[in-house]
Amino acid sequence: MAVIDSKRLRNVVLLSHSGAGKTMVSEAMLFASKAISRAGKTDDGSTTSDYDPEETKRLTSVQTSVLPCTWKDHKLNVLDTPGYADYRGEVVSGLRVADAAVIVVSAAAGVEVGTEQVWKLAAERGLPRIIFVNKMDRENTSFQQVMASIQDRFGRSCVAVQFPEGTQASFKGAVDLLGQTYPDEAEAAREQLTEAIAETDDALVGKYLEGQALTQEELHKGLKKGTANGTITPVVFGSALHGVGAEALMDLIVELFPSPADVPAAERADGGTKLECKSSGPLAALVFKTSADPFVGKLSYFRVYSGTLTSDSHLWNASRNEAERIGQAFFIRGKSQESVPAVIAGDIGAVAKLQTVQTGDTLAMKDTPVVLPGLTFPQPVFEMAVAPKTKADLDKMTSALARIAEEDPSLRVDRNPDTLEIVMHGLGDTHLAVAVEKMKRKFGVDLDLRTPRVPYKETVRGSARVEYKHKKQTGGHGQYGHVWLEIEPLERGAGFEFVQKVVGGSVPKEYIPSVEKGVTKALGDGVVAGYPVVDVRATLVDGSFHPVDSSGVSFEIAASHAFSKGIRDASPTLLEPILLASIVAPDSSTGDIMGGLNGKRGRILGMTQEGEGYTRIEAEVPHAEMLRYATELRSLTGGRGSFTAKFHHMEPVPEHLMTKIVEERQQQAAAAAG
Repeated sequence: MAVIDSKRLRNVVLLSHSGAGKTMVSEAMLFASKAISRAGKTDDGSTTSDYDPEETKRLTSVQTSVLPCTWKDHKLNVLDTPGYADYRGEVVSGLRVADAAVIVVSAAAGVEVGTEQVWKLAAERGLPRIIFVNKMDRENTSFQQVMASIQDRFGRSCVAVQFPEGTQASFKGAVDLLGQTYPDEAEAAREQLTEAIAETDDALVGKYLEGQALTQEELHKGLKKGTANGTITPVVFGSALHGVGAEALMDLIVELFPSPADVPAAERADGGTKLECKSSGPLAALVFKTSADPFVGKLSYFRVYSGTLTSDSHLWNASRNEAERIGQAFFIRGKSQESVPAVIAGDIGAVAKLQTVQTGDTLAMKDTPVVLPGLTFPQPVFEMAVAPKTKADLDKMTSALARIAEEDPSLRVDRNPDTLEIVMHGLGDTHLAVAVEKMKRKFGVDLDLRTPRVPYKETVRGSARVEYKHKKQTGGHGQYGHVWLEIEPLERGAGFEFVQKVVGGSVPKEYIPSVEKGVTKALGDGVVAGYPVVDVRATLVDGSFHPVDSSGVSFEIAASHAFSKGIRDASPTLLEPILLASIVAPDSSTGDIMGGLNGKRGRILGMTQEGEGYTRIEAEVPHAEMLRYATELRSLTGGRGSFTAKFHHMEPVPEHLMTKIVEERQQQAAAAAG
């Protein structure tokens, strides 16, 4: 593909609800522009975009693909994003480097929940939008029906610039409403379009109100202006499966959408002088996506915002202050790669085997270390524990988890210090399942997913004074350690405190650190169900020693046993983690959500109107009740709800639940033992 001037570039992201047909729209565009010789189909896994084995298996997109094509002397970098909510992180990547968006709507389904969500994301970035109504050849579709759905959700600024020819099975294309001829039944749509265009300019409004016809030049100029500033969202129609509408869509992308040189200059992370899209400027290339390729290694996708990135050059990772050696640069189309000597300002490319660069980093020159703002990915809301299936998998697991998290920043992997489990956090169950499948295919590591254990703790409700004497004679030097401990509760969240109040040297001071060490070791295993003990004070008040047989180890053993005994005598109980949950959902769902939270032992703290028909609910809910809440909330709200949750405090487990938790813990221990 020839290098094209920045003015003739268009970076466009395709967005939609899952199943609306984005991937087939991109395939139709590639075929119409002759970038591919044969159009594939989503249903048989043969599209250019969905080349990943997980995509061909599931027949749906799970990652953002870059699909460049040439149309009327312009290069279109089309970014096909997944529609399923579990892959919203991939949508963030595509949005970050796009200058405009095509929102794909299924004519049969109308505007769905995912469409609303991606519309909002595009609007937040201020991207000009075109709506492509796909599947116009399906049953139960009509122009009036789908336009009513679009305008009901997104407003009357969404106006048709085409009118369908034929309906349902007889659909064969669409007529340009800005053309000289159009059917009589399209008159109302033409009038609405003309009115919307007139409102983009005071002079045009006056002319329109006076009953004067707007010229073709005025119509096209007003449409471009309205699209650019968001006061008009053109709506076009087609059937991607049959290749209908792709050429007209690309015409509008070229005519109405801005080039990288036309959008506002790029912001810098340090607030310095903004970066103009000039190939002669200081290099600033943002890495927006990372792919762990089993054959070529790590592949980094980038957009150049300023300057020119040249193959086989020495660059600087300005985000991490590290040198980078750049090898061959590529243009990527799905899984195919085309070597190029350079990537100019505004264009999108990729390079393999970078050592220090991660998603969100900026490539620059060392003498002009410009840093661009990175990417903000959605917070994980679903977690599963991962475990290796075999010893061989154990050896490879850590590396594989690190690499998959680098590829997908919306995944997070950590080790729970209380349960000692490796926990993977993501956006949903499918998100994590696909990540595990990828690790098996790419890195040869086979992992099991299971519900993570809740990190319970133990504490005491009362006080106790206990004694333990460790005495052992083995012939020669024996062992002797004798302690008296007082155990008492601390306020919630205080942790652990060790105090010594020994008088008269009954426990020599050189052994007191050993006493503390023994108590600290015993904290790790409580007496109720073996969970760590917290919020307790242990005070050493007395004891005795033997001048020959006493040792630090003897006092450590004595202290450990004494502490465990003291916990038993001080009314031990279980504590559970309580999360602070913030749930945003449609007003119509708040009753069901609050009822569900009450059933989960939750406490509603308050409700706040968010506007646009949404309410935020704040609640304290036990962690144990929230392990599958992402899936439940999706079901309760039809996918329109979202939530975040973070640890807030610990509090006692209700008595009626303790027996069940203790039994489960004993079963886990038995299974681990053998």
